[in-house]
Amino acid sequence: MPRNLPQSELENFPSLEWQDIAPQIAPDYRAALEQVLETQDGGTLSREQSLLIANAEGDDLLGLLVAANDLRRELVGNLVTYVVNRNINFTNICFVGCKFCAFSRGPRESDTYFLNPDEVAHKAKEAWELGATEVCIQGGLPHGLPPFYYRDILRAVKNVTPRMHIHAFSPMEIVYGVELTGMRLEDYLPMLRDNGLDTLPGTAAEILDDQVRNILSRNKLSTEQWIEVIQTAHRCGIRTTSTLMYGHDETTAHWVDQILLLRTIQRETGGLTEFVPLGFVHQNTLLFHQGLARSGPTLAEHLKIHALARVMLAGSINNIQVSWVKLNRKLSQLCLHAGANDYGGTLMEENISREAGATAGQYTSPEDFQSMILEIGRIPAERNTTYTRINIKQQPEQFTSEHPLEPEFA
Repeated sequence: MPRNLPQSELENFPSLEWQDIAPQIAPDYRAALEQVLETQDGGTLSREQSLLIANAEGDDLLGLLVAANDLRRELVGNLVTYVVNRNINFTNICFVGCKFCAFSRGPRESDTYFLNPDEVAHKAKEAWELGATEVCIQGGLPHGLPPFYYRDILRAVKNVTPRMHIHAFSPMEIVYGVELTGMRLEDYLPMLRDNGLDTLPGTAAEILDDQVRNILSRNKLSTEQWIEVIQTAHRCGIRTTSTLMYGHDETTAHWVDQILLLRTIQRETGGLTEFVPLGFVHQNTLLFHQGLARSGPTLAEHLKIHALARVMLAGSINNIQVSWVKLNRKLSQLCLHAGANDYGGTLMEENISREAGATAGQYTSPEDFQSMILEIGRIPAERNTTYTRINIKQQPEQFTSEHPLEPEFA
């Protein structure tokens, strides 16, 4: 039986070195981790080995966390990146009814809002003037949305901020846009691209297993639809992120299968820029209050999912992001010690996690990011959305390092 790790020991794992913990790890766990440490390729693991690692407890878990951090250092170095962006949720009216969401409203509720394209563009212009290089635009799905509303948002934003990177519209919104316009997905995505869409969030994934999805939201797009949108976007030259929501009704087998699926997509298209584990915020959700989910992730789960992603995705998706808005300062720093290398965006405003009960705030300034990164002995760097330009922020000197553009993907 693995020993139970007290919280204090979990919180202090960054002080461990691989040579300290390796002798205490069970032989099969150690062999799997050393296999990836030696090859720097998570694709060498079998599904069985991945499941073994995903269920690590006690000293085996400590070994996973330390190995993930060593891999991170080898694959991406000591930089911790962030992007200066603004999050714009253009409406909270939504008919989908996801049980894990406390943000959406029915059309007759008193606190609904809906921004027209010019109002979204005004927020983008404000963000540009504050130094943002990206706007992340998503919203609820209201009935009666104008068929080309998403296109019109893109046009309005590019009209006032032509150099702003637009990271917008979840796969669920893309499916809705296809339904509204009657266009084929293969035509709809290039139309958005040609009107200013730069990259697509890989949100609306939650857990890519239809049995779990049926519990989370009966009206959400299917696993097959999510995959189709992401792969079609990549074929159209639109890169995407990838996500997984953990800490509700899923199992570690769901984690493993989803990460393996993302490796497969990346092998076929090369279009995924990063992986973002998203902890379930339970406090104000129907999913929790109806007894359909546990009360969010444990400390061990927060650390384990980031470390597991680093190990399994090594050599495939090398940018692992912490969602600071769902974590507190200390926990986000611990996850950076457990294999992650990116802090995400400044956001400027955030509604979805906050209304579900998250308390980390709506905005983290570049200076705050730099401070948190320096506190853990890493090097802060501002990036663009696709990680192709990085500006290192290291006092007292500052210098810019440009990564070469990545090769075209299929």
